[in-house]
Amino acid sequence: MPLALVHARYQLLETVRIPVAIFGSAFFPAAAMLFFVVPFAGHDAAGATYATAAMVTFAVMSANIFQYGIGVAEDRDKPWDPYTRTLPAGPAPRLAGRILAGLALTYLSMIPVVVIAAVATAARVTPMQFLLGAGAIAVIAVPFTLLGLAIGYSLPSKAAIVVAQLVFFPLAFGGGLLSGGPDNAPGFIKAIAPYLPTRGAVEVVWAATTDWRPDPVSMVMLGVWVVVLAAVAAWAYRRDEGRRFT
Repeated sequence: MPLALVHARYQLLETVRIPVAIFGSAFFPAAAMLFFVVPFAGHDAAGATYATAAMVTFAVMSANIFQYGIGVAEDRDKPWDPYTRTLPAGPAPRLAGRILAGLALTYLSMIPVVVIAAVATAARVTPMQFLLGAGAIAVIAVPFTLLGLAIGYSLPSKAAIVVAQLVFFPLAFGGGLLSGGPDNAPGFIKAIAPYLPTRGAVEVVWAATTDWRPDPVSMVMLGVWVVVLAAVAAWAYRRDEGRRFT
């Protein structure tokens, strides 16, 4: 654990030295709040709460897919990464440190969304719901972390940037994150959303912060996505290690 914290500190310092990386993760969810949630659902307490939870999920998704998908691919091009992978400590401390740093940046990226919701909308949650929502963020970060790692370890940096962008918006739109509440999405989105990880993720946050009851299909599919993405990320890591160190 101490070694994982050292790696996490290194990752955070490296990210903080380029503030635009943090700004980018927070900008799109905050902009979506300002342009779509505040004008259209800002005065409706229930609608604003559901929409804020969707934007929080959007922020979690953005932070993790781009942070890991692009960050890991770029690190693989640097001399430092191959060196650390030859050390006797093994991959666990490095991966744990990266995930801890990523989780810290994920929470940081959603602060603007929460502030806008509190100041400019009628969204309200109880202290317990707020704590449950904060815990739900760590849970829903898992599939997007795994997706980012799968992209980062399987593709070179230039390709990873393109693929991360290509999967990001279809998942966000298809999961209903840009529709605000659970009943606001078009019919074709409602049909495909339960089978996407984004829908399962936002339903976890809705359940934590409102009286929403998650759809069993969405929860099962979220679990399936976690298993599949974990397998793909592990395969990509082993393939990359086999190519570069054997």
